[in-house]
Amino acid sequence: MNFLITGGAGFIASHLTQKLLQQNHKIIAVDNFHEFYHEDIKIKNILETTGKLDKLEEILKVKDKNLKIKKLVEIVKSDNYSLNYCDIRDLDALDLIFKKDKIDFVINIAALAGVRPSLENPISYEEVNIKGYLNLLELCKKYDIKKFIQASSSSVYGNNSKVPFTETDIVDFAISPYAATKKSGEVLGHVYHKLYNIDMFQLRFFTVYGPRQRPDLAIHKFTKMILEGIPIPFYGDGNTYRDYTFIDDIIDGILKTIQYLKNNENVYEIINLGESEAISLNEMVKTIEETLGKKAILNILPMQPGDVDKTYADISKAKTLIGYSPKTKFKDGIRIFVEWLKKGENVEY
Repeated sequence: MNFLITGGAGFIASHLTQKLLQQNHKIIAVDNFHEFYHEDIKIKNILETTGKLDKLEEILKVKDKNLKIKKLVEIVKSDNYSLNYCDIRDLDALDLIFKKDKIDFVINIAALAGVRPSLENPISYEEVNIKGYLNLLELCKKYDIKKFIQASSSSVYGNNSKVPFTETDIVDFAISPYAATKKSGEVLGHVYHKLYNIDMFQLRFFTVYGPRQRPDLAIHKFTKMILEGIPIPFYGDGNTYRDYTFIDDIIDGILKTIQYLKNNENVYEIINLGESEAISLNEMVKTIEETLGKKAILNILPMQPGDVDKTYADISKAKTLIGYSPKTKFKDGIRIFVEWLKKGENVEY
């Protein structure tokens, strides 16, 4: 099958692409290499995904960003893979990609991510996460593409008082612009399913971690800071909880979702993809300390606006519907991540 995957150079999408290429599918990747984090990290993700990691040094010698990405696009192009340097907000540029390639599935993982940054720049979050997403839906309508997977987020639950979170819980009380854009995406998806018969899954990801994780995310950031002896920003008393989900389990959930969509019609579903275990900030830091064999220095700060107290996924629906079954316990996932980080498999810049 032919998959168009947006955010194709990022953490989750690069892992998904790698798996789909191993299964001999064709991938049309789209990414705008946004400055949210350095393009060299994404370049490394793409080269690892496509088996061209030996070209990393050659590409990084190019200093101009546009020329560097142009070179990357040329190097990784193959019969089964193409990388398109494109912003999903640009409808005309997207249209050319849809027109050029036969597409069976669209998987939208592109987004401006992060709760705290969305408080500073809500308009940009709306432009990417809603307008960009709407462009994809419009092109699916135009080119009669009937299978769509959208990356939603556990943030839609806000400070839900009932735990664990289930898909039937009311999610009308977002507490960040980012969460509001993800809830809006679920609603828009249902509109296009009903009006244009696009089969769709909305996947509510719960705090994904593992090799290639974005450098701004807590596990990655804290691990590096502890290794370097830099105080870590520790918000509150450490009794906030997150349902950390290892990247391999998320990818397995997406692959099972693809299979379900392939075999079924008239589908619109929302499912949680999490580990279904809430880990406190205190426990997260302690696990990293034990894995590194080094204590963290804490810079204790007040709780941040927009942050939720707890995330905790009820994954019963995903288990029943698609056979989702996460296997990686938190300590094992942290060990794998630390091994990756210590090997220098992240890009320094």
